[in-house]
Amino acid sequence: MLRDDINTAVKEAMKAKDERKLSTLRMVNSTIKNADIEARGQGKPPLSDADLLGVFQKMIKQRQESVELYEKGGRAELAAQEREEIAVISAYLPKQMAEDEVKKAIADAIAETGAAGMKDMGKVIAVLRAKYAGQMDFGKASGLVKAALSS
Repeated sequence: MLRDDINTAVKEAMKAKDERKLSTLRMVNSTIKNADIEARGQGKPPLSDADLLGVFQKMIKQRQESVELYEKGGRAELAAQEREEIAVISAYLPKQMAEDEVKKAIADAIAETGAAGMKDMGKVIAVLRAKYAGQMDFGKASGLVKAALSS
């Protein structure tokens, strides 16, 4: 489903002569193909839409890191280019959860797993990943889980 949406968007970007969107979507397609090839090499089927969300989040994270580096280096035009790519890729992710929704999801996951301390953090994160893939930033969520379990 996501693959079809991206391929349709590639065609629309070609027709609209939107070079930034077109190059970003082609890069996304290339990344998907590489991930599929890697999965096939491990004897796994092509990536599902849920797996693709993880790939997209990884791509966005890489671009966010690039933005920081470009801004530190005084390269505002390159930082702006990376932000445009983030916007294009983000369009294919589900709506991100607000911080209060994330905290509630964490509290629910802690209750569901019966987590009692830091040793149970992996269980809580696993539940969150299963239920909310693509909807929350797990880097931030792990900090919130750690705070919730240590109190």
